[in-house]
Amino acid sequence: MKKLIVAFVLMLTVCDVSAQDSTTKFEILKLYPVLWQQTAAEYRALCYQAFNAAKMRLDAIPKKKFKKERLAIITDLDETILDNSYLPAQLIKTNRSSGMLSWLDWTTQSAATAVPGAVDFLTYAHKKGVTIFYISNRFVSEVQPTLINLQKLHLPDADSSHLLFRGRYSSKESRRQNVMQFYNVVMLLGDNLNDFMDVFEHKSISERLKETDDHRDDWGNKFIVLPNATYGEWENALFNYDTKLTPVQKLAVLKALLKGFSDGLN
Repeated sequence: MKKLIVAFVLMLTVCDVSAQDSTTKFEILKLYPVLWQQTAAEYRALCYQAFNAAKMRLDAIPKKKFKKERLAIITDLDETILDNSYLPAQLIKTNRSSGMLSWLDWTTQSAATAVPGAVDFLTYAHKKGVTIFYISNRFVSEVQPTLINLQKLHLPDADSSHLLFRGRYSSKESRRQNVMQFYNVVMLLGDNLNDFMDVFEHKSISERLKETDDHRDDWGNKFIVLPNATYGEWENALFNYDTKLTPVQKLAVLKALLKGFSDGLN
């Protein structure tokens, strides 16, 4: 009987260690993207590349359009214009979990820095006569601290009339359409494909890939994508939008999605 009890305890210990090990691996997976955003010169280069492409696209618009039409750019904020990597970094350093309270603690500080190249590009566009609209899924209650943040960074059109924040629904489509009623939107900027069209919302991995291929001519032209490996719709799609998975379960899902060369490359 003692041998059976000992064996059972050992089995539970092994299972517990295994679960802890999987959790640790998952936490490490979350750490790398934050470090990439904060330390990788490649991340900075990709941001400059995106805004350089945006500037070239803007310069290609005939001058007469600027005189005859009301031109606008719609841009997302977080990880497109504002760098919020300090929040996940702080949560990792203090071993805290993310959530709405931690997010609000961060945004009320109005302390986000600018994504490399963002201020220069939007300032350039504004001087050419383009109106900037910031469509974000920050909540309406976050407008004031966000305005303070944008004004600290000397961003153009940093006033409440140019900030369209989330109300009841997370989809940005109706807010985009509101702007398009009065302006010719020549460009959209974002780090999440939901920032551009509603066809990407709550879609599977394969559906998102297909829609991306279907709109291949828009990327780098009307749609300018900023890099964000930390979070986004792509991450939700990995887990099929199941928010209740544990770290152990998430790690299992991630491993199952990986394609090795032995799985076939087609």
